[in-house]
Amino acid sequence: MDNAILIGLSRQSAMMRQMSVIANNLANMNTTGYKSASMLFDEFVMPTASEASPDKSLSFVQDYGQFRNVADGEMQQTGNPLDVAISGEGFFKIQTPQGVRYTRDGHFQLDSTGQLVTQDGDPVLTDSGSPITFSSDESQITIARDGTITTTRDGTATSEQVRGKLGLVNFANAQDMKSEAGNLLSTTQAEQPVTSVRVLQGSIEGSNVKPIIEMTNMMDVMRSYESAQKLLDAADDMRHQAISQIGGTA
Repeated sequence: MDNAILIGLSRQSAMMRQMSVIANNLANMNTTGYKSASMLFDEFVMPTASEASPDKSLSFVQDYGQFRNVADGEMQQTGNPLDVAISGEGFFKIQTPQGVRYTRDGHFQLDSTGQLVTQDGDPVLTDSGSPITFSSDESQITIARDGTITTTRDGTATSEQVRGKLGLVNFANAQDMKSEAGNLLSTTQAEQPVTSVRVLQGSIEGSNVKPIIEMTNMMDVMRSYESAQKLLDAADDMRHQAISQIGGTA
């Protein structure tokens, strides 16, 4: 009976953590560039403690990590020249007080000094690792498909000036990146160049969360949790019956 309770509790604990992941996905279904996550489960088998049954083992549920869905979200046209989306692999480089971080959220803006920053005010970096600042007389900011930024001062092609190139990098294992506040990611992996990047100016990448799928997963988790609870209730009833029978024969 104790084994049944432990197995049921392990299942419920895993389901609670999975429910938290699903809830976080749903909470970020409208977050720019957000990538949905899912739990990874495995079977943890351990032998029973009873010497009378050495060939028997107990099977527990063990969650050992999360899987990040790196598929592109829907591209949404905004017409804002400072909105930038990445089609395919890659991340923008962002300078934060905690160090360089990475994001797929290309909803950028200019701060009071003309610096290109995120919605939280963190500077966007070029491929050389420097921030990008525009002067007040620059206009018509253009971002090419490879991330190259050009501006004009009087609206003519002869005054076009290259201001740098967006820092776009990739990593060997996107699953090893850790989510942080502000829609940012961190990793200890070495940066790798993006070989076939396609930057879309005037667009942002939406979240790749599928609400219907997440709601379906949530209902499945609730049913699994209830099933585990029935197991616990049955084990508890058996315990009470055993105690009553033993007490009655004493």
